[in-house]
Amino acid sequence: MAEVIRMPLLSDTMTEGVIAEWHKKVGDTVKSDDVIAEVETDKATMEVVGYVDGTLLYIGTEKGQAAKVNQVIAIVGKPGEDYKALLEGSTTSNSTAKKEEAPAPAAAPAPAAPAVDKAAAAEALKNATVIRMPLLSDTMTEGKIIAWNKNVGDTVKGDDVLAEVETDKATMEVVGYADGTLLYIGVPAGTAAKVNDIIAIVGKKDTNVDVILAAEGAQGAAPAAASAPAESAAPAAIPAAASDNGSTSSSEGGRVKASPLAKKLAQEKGIDLGKVQGSGDNGRIVKKDVDSYVPSAAPAAAQPGKAAAPAAAAYVGGQEGYTDTPVSQMRKVIAKRLSESKFQAPHFYLTMEINMDNAMAARKAINEVSPVKVSFNDMVIKAAALALKANPAVNSSWMGDFIRENHHVHIGSAVAIEDGLIVPVIRFADQKSLSQIASDAKVLYDKAKNKKLQPQEFSGNTFTISNLGMMGIEEFTAIINPPDSAILAVGGIKEVVIVEKGQFKATNVMKVTLSCDHRSVDGAVGAKFLGTLKGYMENPVTMLV
Repeated sequence: MAEVIRMPLLSDTMTEGVIAEWHKKVGDTVKSDDVIAEVETDKATMEVVGYVDGTLLYIGTEKGQAAKVNQVIAIVGKPGEDYKALLEGSTTSNSTAKKEEAPAPAAAPAPAAPAVDKAAAAEALKNATVIRMPLLSDTMTEGKIIAWNKNVGDTVKGDDVLAEVETDKATMEVVGYADGTLLYIGVPAGTAAKVNDIIAIVGKKDTNVDVILAAEGAQGAAPAAASAPAESAAPAAIPAAASDNGSTSSSEGGRVKASPLAKKLAQEKGIDLGKVQGSGDNGRIVKKDVDSYVPSAAPAAAQPGKAAAPAAAAYVGGQEGYTDTPVSQMRKVIAKRLSESKFQAPHFYLTMEINMDNAMAARKAINEVSPVKVSFNDMVIKAAALALKANPAVNSSWMGDFIRENHHVHIGSAVAIEDGLIVPVIRFADQKSLSQIASDAKVLYDKAKNKKLQPQEFSGNTFTISNLGMMGIEEFTAIINPPDSAILAVGGIKEVVIVEKGQFKATNVMKVTLSCDHRSVDGAVGAKFLGTLKGYMENPVTMLV
């Protein structure tokens, strides 16, 4: 069955996108994770993934031309398959419409029949849109539904946020790009779904969703079992919000409508979102609403004392216990990727000591004139970027049958967040000044901690730096972050006493350890890279010319 690829909504202000490049042409084989096109929006140039396997049958918008959001830009299906009916009904058909030649009279549904009624499914798809779990990061294999913002039976607009999905990188919003009624929820809140699985169906009321699900290969009993519980699944996920009598226009059907960032800030500040007035679309609570919220006075002073007493009484000295914490999507991917790296890439380690006296003096002088505060980590990023240009063999990736030597330098800087670890990427770091690196790093680190990084901001690294010096760690070894060939572990600056020309002298030193993939980087190559890095850090003025 052929499937329609539509122009996605890639920013909150986007109304149309210009096709900057097609990566596939008609007749080419397409995989579900292939980037089929690059689209220029009002904010940036972004990649479009088809999420389907097959052959590219049709391109509806040529390179350089614009297409409205939700307009058909391509069709993928079986070689030689007739897709014209999909184009004729594209104004009402959905993004994954399956082409079947349906007879004029609609066939009566036959639940007991073992065969799938493809004609009825095609007819139903003309009035409904299937919403699938999107691929929201390059390493994502599944997503966990954190919350549904709509219930079965609710009216849905094309730009409404249907659900919030936790991926391995961040919590992101899913937009349906379709108008109609929410007919079906296939994945309850708190449950994970594989990429491309059906998570919802939107369309005209009374559309038969059972035949659509049956056509997907679902079991006959699955649609009936999933529809009814799905209605109660969303409100059950937030009983506290549903029972709050103080909810305002930001609450609809018992569910508080708020952005992921607003929810996180409210949780950190202990604010009940049910009492916050939303200023966003349809009363949705956004960050500024939480920041400006002033709680009304309430006689709650006695409550902490009442709560503390049973907590103290419940404790029994010497009692054994444990807590099982479900593994987040981010932690699953960290475990998988780093295990693969550690056990597939033969690591070896090189450690070098760097005199930081000149770097400390240079940083002080730089910060007197820099528009943003430059950290030692920013200086390490700049020095590493220049050292990679001088030693390109380290700026490489093991590709199995060949070694890819990158001509650009994208430095990943590991950041610890509540759920694990993420690596924002500072692109073309060798071409940026220290103040530009510091500014980019600050923005990326803030986004990382608020789970607001976009896929292009945490992918594409050619080298990674992990710095634990600010935590008092003198030296450590890091696991290589694929697809890089090396990672630099940076320790803290420590004052030590050395002997110089027969005299004792206090100096500041920093230890760095380079973890290398021996398949693509040899010991001498790694040592030369560290020597270059040491030269830049011990004489920082050379980074400025």
